[in-house]
Amino acid sequence: MDSGREARNPVEKEEGVTKNEEGLSMASQLAEGRAKTTGLSYQPYWWDAAPRRQGSSAALPQTADVVIVGSGFTGLSAALTLLRNGRSALVLERNVPGFGASTRNGGQIGSGNQKFRVKRLIELRGRKKAEAMLREGVRMLDYIEQLVSTEKIDCHFRRCGRFRAAVRPEHYDAMARDMDDLREIAGVESFMVPRAEQHSEIGSDAFYGGSVLPGDASLHPALYHAGLASRIEELGGQVAGNAAAEAIVSTGAGFTVKTPRGTVACNDVIIATNGYTDGLVPELGRRIVPIGSGLIATGEIPEATFSRLMPKNRVYGNTNRVFYYFRAAPGERRVIWGGRVGRIANNTSPLAFRHLARDMLHVFPDLADVPVTHGWDGMIGYTYDEVPHLGRTAMGLHYAIGYCGTGVSRATYFGHKIALQVIGHRDGKTAFDDLAFPSFPVHPIAKRAVPVVETWYRFRDATKL
Repeated sequence: MDSGREARNPVEKEEGVTKNEEGLSMASQLAEGRAKTTGLSYQPYWWDAAPRRQGSSAALPQTADVVIVGSGFTGLSAALTLLRNGRSALVLERNVPGFGASTRNGGQIGSGNQKFRVKRLIELRGRKKAEAMLREGVRMLDYIEQLVSTEKIDCHFRRCGRFRAAVRPEHYDAMARDMDDLREIAGVESFMVPRAEQHSEIGSDAFYGGSVLPGDASLHPALYHAGLASRIEELGGQVAGNAAAEAIVSTGAGFTVKTPRGTVACNDVIIATNGYTDGLVPELGRRIVPIGSGLIATGEIPEATFSRLMPKNRVYGNTNRVFYYFRAAPGERRVIWGGRVGRIANNTSPLAFRHLARDMLHVFPDLADVPVTHGWDGMIGYTYDEVPHLGRTAMGLHYAIGYCGTGVSRATYFGHKIALQVIGHRDGKTAFDDLAFPSFPVHPIAKRAVPVVETWYRFRDATKL
């Protein structure tokens, strides 16, 4: 892939210490915990091309057909659907619009059904419901492609395909059986790549082959978010930053939503907060556990090295319990590498991203001398049953949340569908409508247990338990 810029040596020697041109640490230094960086950016790499805007500074309207709490992909997709159907929509964001995970994720797009093997989903839900959920997952992926095309959003959307690497030989065999089941029940095409041939997909010896889903896709999440926001504003909608929903009161005929910038009366409310769900609506707060996700971005990689490491330029993942994922940045020879957030509480310390560099160098040792330019994190929303949910609370508030780390396609699609349900459109029906939405048992303990569970999973990944 040609970045359009002349390849250059990203490192130089100064007084016996390896540095890059901006004074940033090499990936090896970061992995070893000896990085002393002064120029590492702790904002998402994606924001370089699409800086966060404050949002509308206009006074909030006194009334709106629908108020949407949360300005991520769910909220913006819902607002766009409402506006296209003749309703007025106001999107509220406590921070700057798009501050949360919608502009912090890896920009990988799948069918949204990666959490369960097909046979396990059938065991949990029954064959008929499992088939409906899996086929709708495929429609989620198709919908986002259609939306980007119809709305003419320039966000580097590309059907690049996904390579999922097996970290153990037995994982490869299990994956092959699951791909056969997925093709049979949902019509999803895939093919297996044995270890002897995996260099055709990835320049690493760390794996035991893998599967390829050629229909999976990628995009630039911040440009996608900015494109959605622009269409909303063009249609007369408003995305208001620094306007947190502080209280929602039922009036019988509708609702009033209190914010620091004023109170808005509306017919309906959509909660679209996912990993940033708090105590605003306790019924939903008990059903979501926020889990941190961290990412790093490298500097430019020499073309020969890049082409060898990622010959098909797909999106990538693996079969570990503590999952990591990676891809190239659109139009550049940079690697975007993501996984769970570090154990360091201070996310403006290089040590918070050390584990990501370690994982990256385990897969790609050749990147040891490549600079790391960005490190950032965000929150994803997990549900107890690891399934996303949409519906209405006992109070009558609509919601679409709980994407469990696969939110680009799910959030866009669920936002669209919950908006259609709000206006009573027959196309709002989904296979997820009748699923019970369980709370986490002892929710405060569940939130605190996340780091402990992750540490145990990392131990099991490392020891092959």
